[in-house]
Parts: sequence; C-alpha cells; structure tokens
Amino acid sequence: MLTRLRAAWRSFATKHPGVAQFLVFFMLSNGVTALQLAMMPAIKWLFGMTSLVDTSFQVWPVGSNVDGSQYYVFDYAAGALPAGGGGLAYFLAVQITLLVAQVINFFAQRNITFKSNSSIGRAALWYAIAYVAITLLAAAAQGLYKAPIYELFIDTWGMGGAGETLADVVTMIINSAISFWVFFPIFKVIFKQTPVEGAAAAEVVAP
Repeated sequence: MLTRLRAAWRSFATKHPGVAQFLVFFMLSNGVTALQLAMMPAIKWLFGMTSLVDTSFQVWPVGSNVDGSQYYVFDYAAGALPAGGGGLAYFLAVQITLLVAQVINFFAQRNITFKSNSSIGRAALWYAIAYVAITLLAAAAQGLYKAPIYELFIDTWGMGGAGETLADVVTMIINSAISFWVFFPIFKVIFKQTPVEGAAAAEVVAP
C-alpha cells in the first residue's frame, strides 16, 4: 500500500511539480503551526508566572486607534489579558515561539520542499530579513485583532482560562496564516537548485 502511494506521489510530482511543491510546503507549514500551537500556551504560562506580565512593552507609536488612543506596532500593555496586553511576558512568549518554529521551518522547507543546494548562508540571511519584515507586519496587524479576540473569549463568552487558551490559538493561527502566504514566494526565490558540476559535465559528454 505504502509503495503504491509513493509511486502515485512520484508520478503526480513529475507531472505537476509546482502543485506538488506547494502541497509539501502546505503540509510542512501546518506541521510547524501545530508545533507553535503546542508551544505557545506552555511558554506563555512560564512567563506568566514572572513580573514581566506587569512590564509594559509598547514600541513604535504610529497613528491612533479608533478611540483616539496611541497605536503601537508592538502593543503589549502591562497587565494580564484581556484588561491589559500581557506585557513583556506575552511579547517574549510570542516571539520565542515564532523564532523556534521559523528556524525549524527554514531547514524543513529548504531540504524537503525545495531541495535547495544553494548557499545556506545567503539563504539564511534573506530568510532573516524576511522574518523581521513579516514579524513587523504581523505585529502591526495584531494590534487590530488581539484585544477584541481575548475580550470575546474571556469576558463576552465567559470562558475564563479556557477562553484565554482558545484566544492564544486563534491569534497564533492568524500569525501563521500571514507567514504562510508571504513566505512561499520568498522561498521560491531564496531556495534555488544550482546545477552540480559533475552532473552538468556528464550531460555534456553523454551520447
């Protein structure tokens, strides 16, 4: 059975390489997202036991919210959610989770999805640049939906701690979705397959 599935997949990948590549990217990305969903509550819980929850982390003010208050790219006001923004504890939990997941994602996508043999150093540099840019984009977007989601699950629906965990999951899925659609075209560029000299020479002399 397994042999037949492998043969069917190879046949499909040969006929539709672009679609097959995207499907592998999709499956690996979902695996990384599942890892994030498992890590986030645990890391958030650990930092939640520290005084960092009461340490505000509000950086890069840009424009204003609908109510006239200051809008921050990174908006983690002091205090537990939903009354506060989770403070520095929430910021670190999010960023550590994303960093670990993206390091794993880098090697998995490079070696499995794109089978790249180009310079790993150059790819890592461009990946890091893209990661920072996407992190800023996701952080700015999070300022729009984070507070309403936590308020909905914890207060409006009265779910308490379970609601906070569900809100963690929803926000992480949104972050992952942003990364998913932005990273695929970036990976197509930075993860190249360069011809191997020996293979190229063999092609030249082959009858």
